Amino acid sequence: MRKFTHRFLTVIDRYIIKKYLGTFMFTLGIFLVISVVFDISEHLDNFLGEESTLHDIVFVYYAGFVPFYMMLLSPLINFLAVIFFTAKMANQTEIVPILTSRASFYRYLRPYALSATLIFIVSLFANLYLLPYTNKLKVSFEGKHFFNSDDPSKNEVHIQLDKNTYVFMQSFNTEAKTGYQFMMEKYDGDELKERLTAPSIAYDTVKNRWKIISPSIRYVNGLKEKFITSGPLIDTVLDMRPVDFEAHDNVASNIYGAMSLRLLNEGIEKEKIRSTGVIVDMQFEKYRRFVEPLSSFVLCCIGVAISSRKVRGGVGLPLGIGIFICFTYIVVNKFALVFAIKGGFPPLIAVFIPNIIFGLLGYILLIRAPK
Repeated sequence: MRKFTHRFLTVIDRYIIKKYLGTFMFTLGIFLVISVVFDISEHLDNFLGEESTLHDIVFVYYAGFVPFYMMLLSPLINFLAVIFFTAKMANQTEIVPILTSRASFYRYLRPYALSATLIFIVSLFANLYLLPYTNKLKVSFEGKHFFNSDDPSKNEVHIQLDKNTYVFMQSFNTEAKTGYQFMMEKYDGDELKERLTAPSIAYDTVKNRWKIISPSIRYVNGLKEKFITSGPLIDTVLDMRPVDFEAHDNVASNIYGAMSLRLLNEGIEKEKIRSTGVIVDMQFEKYRRFVEPLSSFVLCCIGVAISSRKVRGGVGLPLGIGIFICFTYIVVNKFALVFAIKGGFPPLIAVFIPNIIFGLLGYILLIRAPK
């Protein structure tokens, strides 16, 4: 490996890559430690009051907490790390000899591109395979210990189970796994064939079946109708789960982030039939996992462009500009989901909006960068 790197990477390449990745890892580590300390202080009462074991806290909750915030902070830490060490190199007049030699400006960017590619690969792998598993640990721990006071249930939910079957539930108790004012209708085309109503319906977690309590059924056959009131309990299988009636608005405990790509695709296909209004969130989450790692290239280009010039005041001015761009990127990134849900943007386009806007900014800055 050493011979390979020395053969294809020059001393300057290795120097910049070492600076890049070293600053990135060190800064990311500091922010993660600070995040963990603040989180411990915030949830200390939960840890002590809910009889949480040290094993669960460390290897369940924080095993999910650390990867989640590592990937959340990674693009911004990457950006600030590039600005910090590049501005420091420019301030120490290390970039001028490189650009005045035979190496072009774009040759000078090669070690940055290699480092950004490594971060991109790690981020993509984490988004697709690691985070769904660790987020599941975090979400389950939070649901058990932190957010019991919140009501995660949806009200007045309509679900289409298949082409001809529609379900309505007025309310659902997530702890008791029981729904109230349940109604199920079956159609043949546009013609109603059967309507079942019940005051309550309960989910059996052992058998994975639904128990419809005191159902009343109306059968329709043209002009002929048959009505059964307060019939016996019905034990049946329905293509729905209690999780379909839970609301997950908190980003940190978003259930879609805890789903594997396979389950997410299956959920999207089911949602196309059910139409409960969450398909945009699910599609956005799916596309986000693939598109978000591209920010490592976009923000790297912007960082190099604004910090490779030596300016009066040293690192302070480029770092201040970088922090401002960071906040702007966060705002645009958060609004991307709003554009998809409220603005009618296709989720695939909405998830690309931050990278498109800042990619154009990076391209303009690279053109105007000192060469």
